Amino acid sequence: MKILLTGANGYIGTRLLPLLLDAKHQVVCMVRDSRRFAAQSDLVDQVQIINGDLLNPDSLNEIPDDVDAAYYLVHSMSSSDEGFSDLEKKSSVNFASAIKKTKCKQIIYLTGIANDEHLSKHLGSRLAVEDELKSSGIACTILRAAIIIGSGSASFEIIRDLTEKIPVMVAPKWVKTKCQPIGIRDVLGYLTGVLHNQKAFNETFDIGGPDILTYKNMLLGYAKERGLKRWIITVPVLTPRLSSLWLNLITPVPYSLAKSLVDSMKNEVICKDDRIKEVVPRLCLTYVQALHLAFEKIDQNSIVSSWKDALNRGYLQTDFMDQIKVPQNGTLEYKVKMPFERKAEEVFDNIWSIGGSRGWYFMDWLWQLRGFLDKIFGGVGTRRGRTSNIDLQAGDVLDFWRVLLADKKNKRLLLYAEMKVPGEAWLEFKLVEFHGQAFLSQIATFRPKGLWGRMYWYAMWPFHIVLFKGMAKQITTFQPES
Repeated sequence: MKILLTGANGYIGTRLLPLLLDAKHQVVCMVRDSRRFAAQSDLVDQVQIINGDLLNPDSLNEIPDDVDAAYYLVHSMSSSDEGFSDLEKKSSVNFASAIKKTKCKQIIYLTGIANDEHLSKHLGSRLAVEDELKSSGIACTILRAAIIIGSGSASFEIIRDLTEKIPVMVAPKWVKTKCQPIGIRDVLGYLTGVLHNQKAFNETFDIGGPDILTYKNMLLGYAKERGLKRWIITVPVLTPRLSSLWLNLITPVPYSLAKSLVDSMKNEVICKDDRIKEVVPRLCLTYVQALHLAFEKIDQNSIVSSWKDALNRGYLQTDFMDQIKVPQNGTLEYKVKMPFERKAEEVFDNIWSIGGSRGWYFMDWLWQLRGFLDKIFGGVGTRRGRTSNIDLQAGDVLDFWRVLLADKKNKRLLLYAEMKVPGEAWLEFKLVEFHGQAFLSQIATFRPKGLWGRMYWYAMWPFHIVLFKGMAKQITTFQPES
Protein backbone atom coordinates (compact mmCIF):
# COMPACT_ATOMS: atom_id res chain seq x y z
CA MET A 1 0.00 0.00 0.00
CA LYS A 2 0.95 3.63 -0.21
CA ILE A 3 1.34 4.99 3.31
CA LEU A 4 1.60 8.60 4.49
CA LEU A 5 3.86 8.80 7.56
CA THR A 6 3.74 12.09 9.46
CA GLY A 7 6.39 12.68 12.10
CA ALA A 8 8.73 10.45 10.11
CA ASN A 9 11.84 11.65 11.94
CA GLY A 10 10.24 11.60 15.40
CA TYR A 11 10.79 9.00 18.11
CA ILE A 12 8.04 6.64 16.91
CA GLY A 13 8.18 7.47 13.20
CA THR A 14 11.90 6.72 12.91
CA ARG A 15 11.33 3.22 14.28
CA LEU A 16 8.12 2.56 12.37
CA LEU A 17 9.50 3.50 8.94
CA PRO A 18 11.81 0.47 8.41
CA LEU A 19 9.00 -1.88 9.49
CA LEU A 20 6.70 -0.42 6.83
CA LEU A 21 9.41 -0.73 4.19
CA ASP A 22 10.14 -4.33 5.24
CA ALA A 23 6.44 -5.05 4.64
CA LYS A 24 6.93 -3.75 1.05
CA HIS A 25 4.76 -0.67 1.49
CA GLN A 26 5.44 2.51 -0.47
CA VAL A 27 6.00 5.21 2.15
CA VAL A 28 5.54 8.96 1.79
CA CYS A 29 7.34 10.72 4.65
CA MET A 30 5.93 14.13 5.52
CA VAL A 31 8.44 16.21 7.49
CA ARG A 32 8.86 19.90 8.22
CA ASP A 33 12.38 20.00 6.81
CA SER A 34 13.49 17.41 4.26
CA ARG A 35 17.13 18.46 4.76
CA ARG A 36 17.07 17.17 8.31
CA PHE A 37 15.42 13.91 7.28
CA ALA A 38 17.91 13.39 4.45
CA ALA A 39 20.83 14.01 6.80
CA GLN A 40 19.57 11.61 9.47
CA SER A 41 18.00 8.68 7.63
CA ASP A 42 19.73 5.86 5.75
CA LEU A 43 16.38 5.11 4.09
CA VAL A 44 16.08 8.38 2.19
CA ASP A 45 16.45 6.67 -1.20
CA GLN A 46 13.63 4.22 -0.43
CA VAL A 47 10.91 6.73 0.35
CA GLN A 48 9.16 9.75 -1.08
CA ILE A 49 9.77 12.87 1.02
CA ILE A 50 7.43 15.84 1.13
CA ASN A 51 7.73 19.04 3.17
CA GLY A 52 4.67 19.89 5.20
CA ASP A 53 3.90 21.94 8.31
CA LEU A 54 0.57 21.01 9.86
CA LEU A 55 0.18 24.56 11.14
CA ASN A 56 0.28 25.83 7.57
CA PRO A 57 -2.56 24.32 5.49
CA ASP A 58 -1.07 25.59 2.22
CA SER A 59 2.02 23.43 2.81
CA LEU A 60 -0.10 20.25 2.82
CA ASN A 61 -0.91 20.37 -0.87
CA GLU A 62 1.98 18.02 -1.59
CA ILE A 63 0.18 15.09 0.06
CA PRO A 64 -0.44 12.58 -2.77
CA ASP A 65 -4.11 11.91 -3.45
CA ASP A 66 -3.53 8.16 -3.88
CA VAL A 67 -2.40 7.29 -0.34
CA ASP A 68 -4.16 4.25 1.15
CA ALA A 69 -3.52 4.98 4.82
CA ALA A 70 -1.96 7.68 7.01
CA TYR A 71 -0.19 7.63 10.36
CA TYR A 72 -0.68 10.72 12.51
CA LEU A 73 2.35 10.77 14.83
CA VAL A 74 2.86 14.43 15.67
CA HIS A 75 2.16 16.51 18.75
CA SER A 76 3.34 19.67 20.48
CA MET A 77 3.73 18.45 24.04
CA SER A 78 7.21 19.96 24.43
CA SER A 79 6.21 23.31 23.01
CA SER A 80 7.10 26.22 25.23
CA ASP A 81 3.97 27.98 24.02
CA GLU A 82 1.26 27.91 26.69
CA GLY A 83 -1.29 27.49 23.90
CA PHE A 84 -0.08 24.05 22.89
CA SER A 85 -3.63 22.68 22.96
CA ASP A 86 -4.60 25.28 20.36
CA LEU A 87 -1.64 24.17 18.23
CA GLU A 88 -2.73 20.56 18.60
CA LYS A 89 -6.26 21.37 17.47
CA LYS A 90 -5.14 23.55 14.57
CA SER A 91 -2.75 20.86 13.35
CA SER A 92 -5.40 18.14 13.44
CA VAL A 93 -7.99 20.37 11.74
CA ASN A 94 -5.57 21.14 8.91
CA PHE A 95 -4.58 17.49 8.56
CA ALA A 96 -8.19 16.28 8.53
CA SER A 97 -9.06 18.86 5.88
CA ALA A 98 -6.10 17.85 3.71
CA ILE A 99 -6.39 14.08 4.04
CA LYS A 100 -10.09 13.91 3.18
CA LYS A 101 -9.21 15.26 -0.27
CA THR A 102 -7.29 12.03 -0.91
CA LYS A 103 -8.32 8.40 -1.38
CA CYS A 104 -7.07 7.51 2.10
CA LYS A 105 -9.07 4.71 3.72
CA GLN A 106 -7.60 4.73 7.23
CA ILE A 107 -6.00 7.15 9.70
CA ILE A 108 -3.95 5.62 12.52
CA TYR A 109 -3.35 7.87 15.52
CA LEU A 110 -1.17 7.10 18.54
CA THR A 111 -2.18 9.03 21.64
CA GLY A 112 -2.40 8.71 25.42
CA ILE A 113 -4.84 6.75 27.56
CA ALA A 114 -7.67 9.08 28.57
CA ASN A 115 -10.11 7.21 30.77
CA ASP A 116 -10.35 9.59 33.76
CA GLU A 117 -13.23 12.03 34.02
CA HIS A 118 -10.98 14.98 34.90
CA LEU A 119 -8.15 14.93 32.37
CA SER A 120 -4.99 16.99 32.39
CA LYS A 121 -4.71 19.78 29.85
CA HIS A 122 -2.37 17.65 27.78
CA LEU A 123 -4.55 14.52 27.72
CA GLY A 124 -7.61 16.67 27.09
CA SER A 125 -5.98 18.21 24.04
CA ARG A 126 -5.08 14.76 22.70
CA LEU A 127 -8.72 13.74 23.07
CA ALA A 128 -9.75 16.79 21.05
CA VAL A 129 -7.35 15.70 18.28
CA GLU A 130 -9.17 12.37 18.10
CA ASP A 131 -12.44 14.18 17.45
CA GLU A 132 -10.94 16.32 14.70
CA LEU A 133 -9.41 13.32 12.92
CA LYS A 134 -12.72 11.47 13.07
CA SER A 135 -14.42 14.49 11.50
CA SER A 136 -12.52 13.77 8.27
CA GLY A 137 -15.02 10.99 7.52
CA ILE A 138 -12.14 8.54 7.03
CA ALA A 139 -12.03 5.38 9.16
CA CYS A 140 -9.87 6.13 12.20
CA THR A 141 -7.96 3.70 14.37
CA ILE A 142 -7.03 5.26 17.70
CA LEU A 143 -4.34 3.59 19.80
CA ARG A 144 -4.08 4.95 23.34
CA ALA A 145 -0.91 4.13 25.27
CA ALA A 146 0.38 4.93 28.74
CA ILE A 147 4.11 5.57 29.15
CA ILE A 148 6.36 3.93 26.57
CA ILE A 149 9.49 2.11 27.76
CA GLY A 150 12.34 1.89 25.28
CA SER A 151 15.84 3.18 24.69
CA GLY A 152 15.59 6.90 23.99
CA SER A 153 11.99 7.31 25.18
CA ALA A 154 11.29 10.28 27.45
CA SER A 155 9.67 8.04 30.08
CA PHE A 156 12.62 5.66 30.20
CA GLU A 157 15.16 8.52 30.34
CA ILE A 158 13.32 10.15 33.26
CA ILE A 159 13.11 6.88 35.20
CA ARG A 160 16.79 6.20 34.51
CA ASP A 161 17.96 9.68 35.52
CA LEU A 162 15.96 9.79 38.74
CA THR A 163 16.95 6.29 39.83
CA GLU A 164 20.61 6.38 38.85
CA LYS A 165 21.34 9.80 40.39
CA ILE A 166 19.26 10.04 43.56
CA PRO A 167 19.64 7.42 46.36
CA VAL A 168 16.89 8.99 48.50
CA MET A 169 14.02 10.69 46.71
CA VAL A 170 11.54 13.05 48.31
CA ALA A 171 8.70 12.69 45.84
CA PRO A 172 5.25 14.23 45.36
CA LYS A 173 2.10 12.18 45.83
CA TRP A 174 1.75 11.56 42.09
CA VAL A 175 4.34 8.77 42.37
CA LYS A 176 1.47 6.68 43.80
CA THR A 177 -0.62 7.08 40.63
CA LYS A 178 -1.13 3.83 38.70
CA CYS A 179 -0.20 3.35 35.07
CA GLN A 180 0.24 0.50 32.59
CA PRO A 181 3.61 0.87 30.82
CA ILE A 182 4.20 -0.66 27.41
CA GLY A 183 7.42 -1.52 25.58
CA ILE A 184 8.26 0.34 22.38
CA ARG A 185 8.45 -3.01 20.55
CA ASP A 186 4.79 -3.69 21.37
CA VAL A 187 3.69 -0.19 20.38
CA LEU A 188 5.25 -0.74 16.97
CA GLY A 189 3.64 -4.17 16.77
CA TYR A 190 0.20 -2.66 17.30
CA LEU A 191 0.84 0.22 14.89
CA THR A 192 1.68 -2.21 12.10
CA GLY A 193 -0.93 -4.77 13.17
CA VAL A 194 -3.91 -2.43 12.78
CA LEU A 195 -2.83 -1.19 9.35
CA HIS A 196 -5.48 -2.13 6.76
CA ASN A 197 -7.08 -4.36 9.40
CA GLN A 198 -10.85 -4.08 8.90
CA LYS A 199 -11.49 -5.05 12.53
CA ALA A 200 -9.60 -1.92 13.61
CA PHE A 201 -11.53 0.57 11.44
CA ASN A 202 -13.42 3.21 13.44
CA GLU A 203 -12.21 1.73 16.72
CA THR A 204 -10.41 3.10 19.76
CA PHE A 205 -8.12 0.76 21.68
CA ASP A 206 -6.17 1.06 24.91
CA ILE A 207 -2.77 -0.61 24.62
CA GLY A 208 -0.52 -1.55 27.52
CA GLY A 209 1.79 -4.19 28.86
CA PRO A 210 0.77 -6.88 31.39
CA ASP A 211 1.86 -4.90 34.47
CA ILE A 212 -0.13 -2.28 36.35
CA LEU A 213 2.34 -0.29 38.45
CA THR A 214 2.63 2.98 40.32
CA TYR A 215 5.38 5.36 39.28
CA LYS A 216 7.05 4.48 42.59
CA ASN A 217 6.91 0.79 41.63
CA MET A 218 8.59 1.58 38.32
CA LEU A 219 11.40 3.59 39.91
CA LEU A 220 12.09 0.89 42.50
CA GLY A 221 11.75 -1.82 39.82
CA TYR A 222 14.40 -0.08 37.74
CA ALA A 223 16.64 0.21 40.80
CA LYS A 224 16.29 -3.52 41.52
CA GLU A 225 17.26 -4.48 37.97
CA ARG A 226 20.34 -2.25 38.19
CA GLY A 227 21.30 -3.53 41.63
CA LEU A 228 20.75 -0.15 43.30
CA LYS A 229 19.39 0.58 46.78
CA ARG A 230 16.86 3.38 46.57
CA TRP A 231 14.37 4.92 49.00
CA ILE A 232 11.35 7.04 48.05
CA ILE A 233 9.61 9.26 50.58
CA THR A 234 6.32 10.77 49.41
CA VAL A 235 5.16 14.14 50.74
CA PRO A 236 1.97 16.10 49.97
CA VAL A 237 3.61 19.54 49.89
CA LEU A 238 5.27 19.42 46.47
CA THR A 239 2.99 21.42 44.17
CA PRO A 240 2.80 20.68 40.43
CA ARG A 241 5.01 23.73 39.78
CA LEU A 242 7.65 22.61 42.29
CA SER A 243 7.46 19.07 40.93
CA SER A 244 7.98 20.37 37.39
CA LEU A 245 10.99 22.46 38.43
CA TRP A 246 12.44 19.50 40.32
CA LEU A 247 11.99 17.18 37.34
CA ASN A 248 13.48 19.82 35.06
CA LEU A 249 16.63 20.16 37.21
CA ILE A 250 17.23 16.46 37.82
CA THR A 251 16.35 14.98 34.43
CA PRO A 252 17.05 15.96 30.79
CA VAL A 253 13.50 17.15 30.10
CA PRO A 254 12.92 20.90 29.56
CA TYR A 255 10.54 22.68 31.90
CA SER A 256 7.70 22.85 29.36
CA LEU A 257 7.76 19.07 28.89
CA ALA A 258 8.18 18.45 32.63
CA LYS A 259 5.14 20.62 33.31
CA SER A 260 3.00 18.65 30.83
CA LEU A 261 4.20 15.32 32.24
CA VAL A 262 3.59 16.26 35.88
CA ASP A 263 0.16 17.63 35.03
CA SER A 264 -0.72 14.32 33.36
CA MET A 265 0.60 12.16 36.19
CA LYS A 266 -2.44 12.93 38.31
CA ASN A 267 -4.48 10.79 35.90
CA GLU A 268 -4.43 6.99 36.10
CA VAL A 269 -3.48 5.60 32.71
CA ILE A 270 -4.74 2.02 32.79
CA CYS A 271 -6.33 0.08 29.93
CA LYS A 272 -10.09 -0.16 30.44
CA ASP A 273 -10.36 -3.24 28.21
CA ASP A 274 -8.18 -5.60 26.19
CA ARG A 275 -10.14 -5.71 22.93
CA ILE A 276 -6.95 -5.00 21.00
CA LYS A 277 -5.84 -8.59 21.72
CA GLU A 278 -8.67 -9.86 19.52
CA VAL A 279 -7.64 -7.60 16.65
CA VAL A 280 -3.85 -7.88 16.97
CA PRO A 281 -3.01 -10.95 19.08
CA ARG A 282 0.34 -10.46 20.80
CA LEU A 283 2.11 -11.34 24.02
CA CYS A 284 3.39 -8.00 25.31
CA LEU A 285 6.63 -7.52 27.19
CA THR A 286 6.58 -7.06 30.94
CA TYR A 287 7.98 -3.84 32.40
CA VAL A 288 11.19 -5.64 33.41
CA GLN A 289 11.58 -7.21 29.95
CA ALA A 290 11.14 -3.81 28.30
CA LEU A 291 13.79 -2.37 30.64
CA HIS A 292 16.28 -5.09 29.72
CA LEU A 293 15.76 -4.48 26.00
CA ALA A 294 16.43 -0.78 26.56
CA PHE A 295 19.59 -1.64 28.54
CA GLU A 296 20.82 -3.81 25.68
CA LYS A 297 20.34 -1.08 23.07
CA ILE A 298 22.20 1.42 25.23
CA ASP A 299 25.07 -1.00 25.88
CA GLN A 300 25.34 -1.70 22.14
CA ASN A 301 25.25 2.04 21.25
CA SER A 302 22.31 1.23 18.98
CA ILE A 303 19.62 3.69 20.09
CA VAL A 304 17.52 4.13 16.95
CA SER A 305 15.78 7.35 17.98
CA SER A 306 15.46 9.59 21.01
CA TRP A 307 12.84 12.03 22.27
CA LYS A 308 15.72 14.49 22.77
CA ASP A 309 16.16 14.91 19.03
CA ALA A 310 12.76 16.59 18.75
CA LEU A 311 13.17 20.32 18.21
CA ASN A 312 13.60 21.88 21.62
CA ARG A 313 12.08 25.26 21.00
CA GLY A 314 8.66 23.89 20.34
CA TYR A 315 6.35 22.97 17.55
CA LEU A 316 6.90 26.12 15.52
CA GLN A 317 10.70 25.83 15.26
CA THR A 318 11.04 24.40 11.76
CA ASP A 319 13.95 26.29 10.28
CA PHE A 320 16.95 25.52 12.48
CA MET A 321 18.71 23.91 9.51
CA ASP A 322 18.80 27.38 7.96
CA GLN A 323 21.52 28.19 10.49
CA ILE A 324 23.97 25.87 8.70
CA LYS A 325 25.44 28.93 6.99
CA VAL A 326 27.21 30.76 9.78
CA PRO A 327 26.63 34.51 9.25
CA GLN A 328 29.61 36.75 8.60
CA ASN A 329 28.08 40.17 9.22
CA GLY A 330 27.07 41.54 12.60
CA THR A 331 28.82 38.72 14.45
CA LEU A 332 31.58 38.36 17.04
CA GLU A 333 34.12 35.53 16.87
CA TYR A 334 36.74 33.79 18.91
CA LYS A 335 39.10 31.64 16.83
CA VAL A 336 41.64 29.06 17.90
CA LYS A 337 44.07 27.49 15.43
CA MET A 338 45.89 24.63 17.14
CA PRO A 339 48.69 22.76 15.33
CA PHE A 340 49.13 19.02 15.88
CA GLU A 341 51.43 16.21 14.75
CA ARG A 342 49.12 13.21 15.27
CA LYS A 343 47.09 11.46 12.64
CA ALA A 344 44.13 13.59 11.55
CA GLU A 345 41.77 10.65 12.09
CA GLU A 346 42.74 10.42 15.77
CA VAL A 347 42.09 14.11 16.37
CA PHE A 348 38.80 14.01 14.53
CA ASP A 349 37.71 10.98 16.56
CA ASN A 350 38.07 13.20 19.62
CA ILE A 351 35.94 15.87 17.98
CA TRP A 352 33.35 13.23 17.01
CA SER A 353 33.14 12.03 20.64
CA ILE A 354 32.73 15.44 22.26
CA GLY A 355 30.01 16.06 24.83
CA GLY A 356 27.83 13.48 26.52
CA SER A 357 29.77 11.04 28.70
CA ARG A 358 33.10 12.16 27.17
CA GLY A 359 32.58 15.76 28.19
CA TRP A 360 34.25 18.85 26.75
CA TYR A 361 37.88 17.93 27.44
CA PHE A 362 38.85 21.00 29.46
CA MET A 363 37.31 22.54 32.59
CA ASP A 364 34.33 20.28 32.17
CA TRP A 365 32.97 21.52 35.50
CA LEU A 366 32.51 24.95 33.92
CA TRP A 367 30.40 23.46 31.12
CA GLN A 368 28.33 21.65 33.73
CA LEU A 369 27.87 24.88 35.68
CA ARG A 370 26.77 26.65 32.50
CA GLY A 371 24.29 23.84 31.89
CA PHE A 372 22.94 24.09 35.44
CA LEU A 373 22.46 27.85 35.10
CA ASP A 374 20.74 27.27 31.77
CA LYS A 375 18.30 24.90 33.49
CA ILE A 376 17.66 27.45 36.24
CA PHE A 377 16.61 30.02 33.62
CA GLY A 378 14.37 27.58 31.74
CA GLY A 379 16.89 26.28 29.19
CA VAL A 380 17.72 22.72 28.20
CA GLY A 381 20.95 22.34 30.20
CA THR A 382 23.52 19.64 29.49
CA ARG A 383 21.66 16.62 30.85
CA ARG A 384 20.32 15.65 27.43
CA GLY A 385 23.77 14.35 26.48
CA ARG A 386 23.84 12.75 23.04
CA THR A 387 21.79 9.99 21.43
CA SER A 388 24.82 7.88 20.45
CA ASN A 389 28.31 7.84 21.92
CA ILE A 390 29.84 6.71 18.63
CA ASP A 391 27.92 8.58 15.94
CA LEU A 392 26.67 12.06 15.11
CA GLN A 393 24.13 13.17 12.52
CA ALA A 394 22.68 16.50 11.53
CA GLY A 395 19.73 17.26 13.78
CA ASP A 396 21.10 15.32 16.76
CA VAL A 397 21.16 16.80 20.25
CA LEU A 398 24.59 17.27 21.84
CA ASP A 399 24.16 18.54 25.40
CA PHE A 400 22.85 22.12 24.96
CA TRP A 401 23.84 22.22 21.29
CA ARG A 402 22.14 20.99 18.13
CA VAL A 403 24.24 19.34 15.42
CA LEU A 404 23.86 21.28 12.18
CA LEU A 405 26.55 19.57 10.16
CA ALA A 406 28.40 16.32 10.85
CA ASP A 407 30.74 15.87 7.88
CA LYS A 408 33.09 13.00 8.63
CA LYS A 409 34.51 12.96 5.11
CA ASN A 410 35.66 16.59 5.23
CA LYS A 411 36.32 16.44 8.99
CA ARG A 412 33.94 19.22 10.04
CA LEU A 413 31.45 19.51 12.87
CA LEU A 414 29.11 22.50 13.25
CA LEU A 415 26.96 23.04 16.34
CA TYR A 416 24.16 25.54 17.02
CA ALA A 417 23.36 26.66 20.58
CA GLU A 418 20.02 25.83 22.15
CA MET A 419 21.03 27.24 25.52
CA LYS A 420 19.59 30.51 26.78
CA VAL A 421 21.73 33.28 25.30
CA PRO A 422 20.95 36.88 24.24
CA GLY A 423 21.54 36.10 20.58
CA GLU A 424 22.58 33.14 18.46
CA ALA A 425 25.73 31.04 18.83
CA TRP A 426 27.63 28.57 16.67
CA LEU A 427 30.64 26.38 17.48
CA GLU A 428 32.62 24.90 14.60
CA PHE A 429 35.41 22.33 14.58
CA LYS A 430 37.31 21.40 11.45
CA LEU A 431 40.72 20.05 10.49
CA VAL A 432 42.72 22.03 7.96
CA GLU A 433 46.21 21.88 6.47
CA PHE A 434 48.44 24.88 5.71
CA HIS A 435 51.95 24.64 4.25
CA GLY A 436 52.16 21.00 5.21
CA GLN A 437 51.13 21.59 8.85
CA ALA A 438 47.86 20.15 10.20
CA PHE A 439 45.69 22.40 12.39
CA LEU A 440 42.51 22.14 14.40
CA SER A 441 40.37 25.17 13.57
CA GLN A 442 37.90 25.97 16.33
CA ILE A 443 35.59 28.96 15.84
CA ALA A 444 32.97 30.28 18.26
CA THR A 445 30.60 32.68 16.49
CA PHE A 446 28.02 34.84 18.26
CA ARG A 447 25.36 37.07 16.73
CA PRO A 448 24.30 39.33 19.64
CA LYS A 449 20.79 40.56 20.14
CA GLY A 450 21.01 44.22 21.10
CA LEU A 451 23.29 45.81 23.64
CA TRP A 452 22.71 43.09 26.24
CA GLY A 453 23.97 40.53 23.75
CA ARG A 454 27.25 42.41 23.26
CA MET A 455 27.67 42.88 27.02
CA TYR A 456 27.18 39.14 27.48
CA TRP A 457 29.85 38.30 24.89
CA TYR A 458 32.47 40.61 26.35
CA ALA A 459 31.67 39.45 29.88
CA MET A 460 32.38 35.88 28.72
CA TRP A 461 35.56 36.86 26.85
CA PRO A 462 38.00 36.01 29.71
CA PHE A 463 36.43 32.55 29.99
CA HIS A 464 36.65 32.07 26.22
CA ILE A 465 40.40 32.78 26.23
CA VAL A 466 41.06 30.08 28.81
CA LEU A 467 38.30 27.62 27.92
CA PHE A 468 38.55 27.41 24.13
CA LYS A 469 42.35 27.32 24.00
CA GLY A 470 42.43 24.62 26.66
CA MET A 471 39.75 22.62 24.88
CA ALA A 472 41.53 22.81 21.52
CA LYS A 473 44.78 21.69 23.14
CA GLN A 474 43.10 18.72 24.81
CA ILE A 475 41.28 17.67 21.64
CA THR A 476 44.59 17.46 19.77
CA THR A 477 46.39 15.53 22.55
CA PHE A 478 43.70 13.46 24.30
CA GLN A 479 44.28 9.70 24.25
CA PRO A 480 41.16 7.66 25.01
CA GLU A 481 41.59 4.63 27.22
CA SER A 482 41.86 1.44 25.19
